[in-house]
Amino acid sequence: MRAPGAIKSALGAVMSSVGPYDRNGSTNGHKPYRYSAFDLLRHGFSQADWPRAWRRHDPKSSYDVVVVGGGVHGLATAYYLAKNHGITNVAVLDKGYIGSGGSGRNTAIIRSNYLTPEGIRFYDRSVKLYETLSADLNYNAMFAQRGHLTLAHNDSSLRTMRWRAEVNKLEGVDSEVIGPDEIKKLVPFMDTSEDVRYPILGALYHPPGGIIRHDAVVWGYARGADALGVHIHQNTEVTGIDVTGGKVSGVRTKRGDIATPVVVNCTAGWSTLISDMVGVKMPVSTFPLQAAVTEPVRPFLNPVIVSGTLHVYVSQTDRGELVFGASVDPFTSYSMRGSLEFTEGLAGHVLELMPSLAKMRLLRQWSGLCDMTPDFSPIMGVTPVAGFFVDVGWGTYGFKAGPVSGETMAALIATGKMPDLIAPFSLDRFASGSLMGEKGAAAVGH
Repeated sequence: MRAPGAIKSALGAVMSSVGPYDRNGSTNGHKPYRYSAFDLLRHGFSQADWPRAWRRHDPKSSYDVVVVGGGVHGLATAYYLAKNHGITNVAVLDKGYIGSGGSGRNTAIIRSNYLTPEGIRFYDRSVKLYETLSADLNYNAMFAQRGHLTLAHNDSSLRTMRWRAEVNKLEGVDSEVIGPDEIKKLVPFMDTSEDVRYPILGALYHPPGGIIRHDAVVWGYARGADALGVHIHQNTEVTGIDVTGGKVSGVRTKRGDIATPVVVNCTAGWSTLISDMVGVKMPVSTFPLQAAVTEPVRPFLNPVIVSGTLHVYVSQTDRGELVFGASVDPFTSYSMRGSLEFTEGLAGHVLELMPSLAKMRLLRQWSGLCDMTPDFSPIMGVTPVAGFFVDVGWGTYGFKAGPVSGETMAALIATGKMPDLIAPFSLDRFASGSLMGEKGAAAVGH
């Protein structure tokens, strides 16, 4: 048993900064309150209410900026508006609870080994922000950079991996193609023999890649934005956006109308519905994406494993669960129900890679909504309606871009200048034909 002094020291480290409020619920000048070592035990045994990580507000009649969507993109945009540009009169609106959309349904894989130079630079900046996110927010996001392996099962895939590796190296991103022997060292349970239906010829190895705790990222950004003065409104569905003289003038919600000159669409699944409210059409189609998780087992899998040929990816959480996913369902839908067909296909492909997992039990499966664009790249920036900005069309890869999207969208809104990192993803690229072909690195490359 630990000595009382050791327990006090450990609790002090854990509770050094749990929330932005003092014991009376005030913001203490928007600075995080530091708790004493025994606050955790005191709250646990007294059944007292825990301090809220962010406040509840009644919507004001007006805000300088209204962000629609309370996921990582919306919260990051609000946070960086306040932190980097001093714009704090900001409201984040979500029709459900914070993180209830794609941010709470994704498999939280982080990487930057994309195919185009523009995509690589963009996602690499996001990885850099994720690396310091826990320190920046004073909230443990549990980012584990265990590496990322994209398998090649045929000569064509192997050529693509070599292509990606070279482009990554030119952009200063750590990626290289490795052979079956090196793959076996990284993942001993992987079947790298030649006597299989889909032999593994090699893989693109990306050491900076890994996984993160997705809900911790959402909570950290929400807590940080609130501490800077941003208002977060849950269960506040947007029903309309007012446009006067070609400019945004306000939003209508189920909790009342709000005047604002700036609206940012940071939604997933419903991005086209929000854009339709101002008459801006988006080249976006919405598809369900399913995932599943097993019972927890002893940690044995470090890197994230992706196979585009088998349409499957797998990682292991800090709790020991294996998280599986595949490509989007082959039909457009707003349904978020799981299917037996998905489970059977997924299990079969996973077992082709790691037969020793045959006796593991699948605990649950779920689905989220993915907004796919024709070139598998997002749509970011201004629109024909003044004051209406978009950060949408993220497909299966939106979570890994959350920090950089928030940072760059905040800079665009605050300065009126398009940041170089997001200029290639503007809406007008579809009219000019300047598409960003990321399918080779994004279709199932989680």
